[in-house]
Amino acid sequence: MNRFLIVALRAGIVAAFTLGLFGQFVVIPTTAVNEVDRFPPYAPFAAPYVTVAIIGVACVQVALVAVWMLLAMVQRGAIFTPRAFRWVDTIIGSSTLATLLALGVTGHLALAEIPTPDEDNMAVISTLAATLASVGVGAVFVMLVVVMRGLLRKATDLETEIAEVV
Repeated sequence: MNRFLIVALRAGIVAAFTLGLFGQFVVIPTTAVNEVDRFPPYAPFAAPYVTVAIIGVACVQVALVAVWMLLAMVQRGAIFTPRAFRWVDTIIGSSTLATLLALGVTGHLALAEIPTPDEDNMAVISTLAATLASVGVGAVFVMLVVVMRGLLRKATDLETEIAEVV
C-alpha cells in the first residue's frame, strides 16, 4: 500500500480521535449545560444523555484505534493473519454498541414524555428522526464490516492455502 496514503490515513485518525476527545470533554458537557440553562425541564435528561453521547464517541475512538492497528498490519504485509480478525471484531463490537446506544435513545425519545420549549414538539420529532437515522446508518455499517470480515476470512484462507502449495 502506498506509504503516503497510510500516513494520510493515520493523520486523519489522529485528527478524528483528537476531535472526539474535545467533543467528549468540552462540547458535549457544555452543550448539555447550555440546554439545561435555556430550558430547565431538561435537567433530569442531561446526565444520562451526556453519558450516552460520551460513550458513543468513545465507541468511534475504539474503532479508530482498531483501524490504526489494521493499517500497521497492512504496512507490515501481515493483514492476512488471524490477528487481523481481533481488530475487525473490535470495530464490529464498538459499532454495534454505538448503534445499540442510538437505538436506546430512539426508544426513549419515542416513548418518554420529554418536555419541549416548542408547542408543536418539532424539536423532539427532529431529534427522534436523527437518532433513527443514526440507528439505520449504524446497522448498515455493522453489516458492511461483517461482510468485509467474511471477505478477509476468504482471502486469509486462500493465502494460507497458496503458502502450503508453494
